[in-house]
Amino acid sequence: MPTNPHIPLNFHEYTPIEMRQRAAEFYAEIKTRRSVRDFADQPVPREIIETCLRAAGTAPNGANLQPWHFVAISDPEVKRSIRLASEEVERQFYQQKAPQEWLDALEPLGTKISKPFLEQAPWLVVIFAQNHGVAADGSKVSHYYVQESVGIATGFLIAALHHAGLACLTYTPSPMRFLNKIFDRPSNEKPFLILVVGFPAEAASVPDITKKPLDEIATFL
Repeated sequence: MPTNPHIPLNFHEYTPIEMRQRAAEFYAEIKTRRSVRDFADQPVPREIIETCLRAAGTAPNGANLQPWHFVAISDPEVKRSIRLASEEVERQFYQQKAPQEWLDALEPLGTKISKPFLEQAPWLVVIFAQNHGVAADGSKVSHYYVQESVGIATGFLIAALHHAGLACLTYTPSPMRFLNKIFDRPSNEKPFLILVVGFPAEAASVPDITKKPLDEIATFL
């Protein structure tokens, strides 16, 4: 079996003091991240989105097959088509499919059928998970740990966008197959998530929520 050549690891080791400082600085920054639903129409340069997508593409993944595809949209007409299709899906969800328990859980967060942020924000990034690849001869290429891999890449992307100074919102209408049709994406790709990206509106507000403390989310043995 052919194997890829190995190269020396490019790794920088910090002192314990530097490590503590870097960990604390990252936590201080990332804990300010919030999901935003009210966006300004202020433009965001494409190169910033490109750089953040490159960061997402460095995520660890099964067998380095990188089973993702990102579609970045700034075109107003395309964003409009996504909003209309999403709201139709949401209408069916809220009125016919969602159990009351789910609706009650969403109530404090202020979610509703109307999704104006899909047009307000300067960028939408639609993330597709590739269930399998396709070789040059058209044969199927198995992918491994697809959901885990795409989830990690999405986390990298959210962190990169926040670090760049942008706000975002994870949005998952269900079902999302209409996105394949809008973008003419192949059947081996499944929509994973819509990431809404931009600057928060001047009067934007967020729910007053808290995160679980460390002793509730982690165990040390």
